[in-house]
Amino acid sequence: MFKPQIINSMKNYSASKFASDFVAGIIVGIVALPLAIAFGVASGVTAAAGIFTAIIAGFCISAFGGSTVQIGGPTGAFTVIVYGIFAKYGMSGLATATVLAGILLILLGVFKMGGLVKFIPYTIVTGFTAGIAVTIAGGQIGNFFGLSIGISEANPVKILGETYTKMPGDFLPKMIAFGKYFSTIDWYSFIMAASSLAFLFIWNRFIKKIPGSLIVIIVTTVLSVILAKHGFKTATIGAIPTSLPKPSLPDFGIKTITSLFPTAVSIAVLAAIESLLSAAVADGMTGDKHDSDTELIGQGIANIVSPLFGGIPATGAIARTATNIKNGGRTPVAGIIHALTLLIILLFAGKYASLIPMAALAAVLVNVAWNMAGFPAINALLKGQKSDICVFTVTFLITVFVDLTVAIEVGLGFAAFFFIKKMIDLSEVQNNRETLTGGITSNRDMPEEKLDIPEGAIVYEIDGPLFFGTVRKFEVAVENAGIAYKVLILRMRNTIYLDAGGIKALEQAKAACDRKGITIILSGIHTQPYMLCEKTGMADKLGRENICANITDAIERAKTILK
Repeated sequence: MFKPQIINSMKNYSASKFASDFVAGIIVGIVALPLAIAFGVASGVTAAAGIFTAIIAGFCISAFGGSTVQIGGPTGAFTVIVYGIFAKYGMSGLATATVLAGILLILLGVFKMGGLVKFIPYTIVTGFTAGIAVTIAGGQIGNFFGLSIGISEANPVKILGETYTKMPGDFLPKMIAFGKYFSTIDWYSFIMAASSLAFLFIWNRFIKKIPGSLIVIIVTTVLSVILAKHGFKTATIGAIPTSLPKPSLPDFGIKTITSLFPTAVSIAVLAAIESLLSAAVADGMTGDKHDSDTELIGQGIANIVSPLFGGIPATGAIARTATNIKNGGRTPVAGIIHALTLLIILLFAGKYASLIPMAALAAVLVNVAWNMAGFPAINALLKGQKSDICVFTVTFLITVFVDLTVAIEVGLGFAAFFFIKKMIDLSEVQNNRETLTGGITSNRDMPEEKLDIPEGAIVYEIDGPLFFGTVRKFEVAVENAGIAYKVLILRMRNTIYLDAGGIKALEQAKAACDRKGITIILSGIHTQPYMLCEKTGMADKLGRENICANITDAIERAKTILK
């Protein structure tokens, strides 16, 4: 049953808890303001869209989500996807894709799929997070150096054989475009951005309570206004409305939905991953436990409502959630107050936000990208297994140069391949004390158990799953059984999984043994392999009397056959 965490939180709510949530909510709201503006601009839309998202989605995620402390809004991870969608389909197409993603998130929650997101390997998460960080930082080169990019319909530019009438959305063409226009550098903007970034690194190192990004935005805005009167001008974010827009429905035509559905899947997958990762981090900090499925439903509601008010995709934000916890937020009320704080700022101070320099925002985003990259995690990962390094590298490169969704898909493919290979390497089919070909090791007499194996019987132990990857080892073992034996006992106490390939291998082994006059006995079979043997008719082919509960019964059955 759908039951948001705010309902549970209200049961023992008190004035002291409200006071703590109130303070935390105001602080997080102030922290979220420059980030919401920055992510809106970095996404290629507007600063206003970022603020609208932080207000609407932030409220919905706290009111309907499954975490007590989750703070939602626009995040850096989405800037890459949103930029590409907006460039191709415009704001209307982005709104349609976001609503579709919200519906998908609700369905994931309704069908209890929240736990599955946790199975995405850590190497993939690290790879695409680092890739997104590089993309965010790279996308700010133009604002950081104050470049005058003159790409337009009147002045198209050819890059890598393709003609562009506006700034490319893909990473490599964008970097080439920046290179073409690098001679237009504005030194005033660059000095402002570089000094802001240096300030952020120093401030964040020594002061944790007050966000450096807020200080940078305030100081550079005031400084920019003063210096503009003396001829030093730099680009600003432009006009921001002082109220929420009226809700409007996006296009839901069949053609539009069909073309945007794959994009909606990308948004839904990323929102699910990031929100549940954030919720898990929050659990570790508070000792609480979030409801993954309810959280997905809350995220879905947020992504349906946000675009109706001019917003963009939203998800749980790890940094803002951590700020909420550190400042005393313990219930969803803090997240709601954070959204109301942003709304008040929009209503009464929105006109001043239009004066924020783009160079300062670029510095904030580069700092976000630096923190997001996770260098300690990457360094530790690069000291590990080669397979992990390969999955990380592939995911990272595809995220940067191709597409985030493709990166996750290919990363999962590589991770699955290496997992299967490891299972194959760890699986063994054991027999007499001589090493057989195909990586099979031996162990016949099993002295530690003192088994009374009769003459004419041989015992093979399958150590690990018997599936398509390990079938060849099994076949080699059977081939080496020779004709000196009349009974082949397959000990399966360590085989907890069997697939269609394993059943096929058993059928082939049965046929080969029938030709040699050898009877197969299964020993210690687990539930899943046994049920599959039942369903496929393999149990009847082997003979139910030849499927034994343990090795002792199997040996007794072998003695009976040999007599």
